[in-house]
Amino acid sequence: MDPAPHRTYDRIADHFAATREYPWPEVESFVDDADPAPLGLDIGCGNGRHVEVLAARVSRVVGLDASRGILRSARRRRVDRAWGFDADLVQSDAATLPIQDDCVGLAVYVATLHHLRPRATRIESLDELARVLEPGGRALVSAWSTVHDRFDADSGFDTTVDWTLPGGETVPRYYHIYDPTEFERDLSASALAVHDAFESSGNCYAVVGPGRS
Repeated sequence: MDPAPHRTYDRIADHFAATREYPWPEVESFVDDADPAPLGLDIGCGNGRHVEVLAARVSRVVGLDASRGILRSARRRRVDRAWGFDADLVQSDAATLPIQDDCVGLAVYVATLHHLRPRATRIESLDELARVLEPGGRALVSAWSTVHDRFDADSGFDTTVDWTLPGGETVPRYYHIYDPTEFERDLSASALAVHDAFESSGNCYAVVGPGRS
């Protein structure tokens, strides 16, 4: 297993970004239902598809990703969209966010938590999300789950899932596949407060806020 997920995504960045054109409906619904906010945040922003969704709802949006290659694809998307969108795109680790305390009103943290290891780092990243959310702020968190049809398991587990490049090369990607109870347990172990939890499209989701709110 590659101990540095950002290196994996640097290798597959262009092909990965080309296959991720459209935002997830769960993210669109969450953002559409949220109150406008001065600052939005996408942790693990990938090619910027959800940054673009946030940009329509907040005054300023920051997209963070550990992979430099993936961020290049997000910068291209920001420029290439016919209608344009404005965003600050920053290389950062999810467990050490370069964001001040209590300033983010709306955030998404999807399809990224499951790439972190060990469990302590995953919880640190959730604590960081709690730290930067303003009182009353909300975030959508997701992780790949055992409820997905491709997995035959009841309990969470570590695995690798290969990404196949156009030439046939396979690149292993680390995942922690959560079971729903474990997902809620890790959220509860963090400084976040869970306002809603659900499963959709093989993922566990939670709408969360800072635990002090």
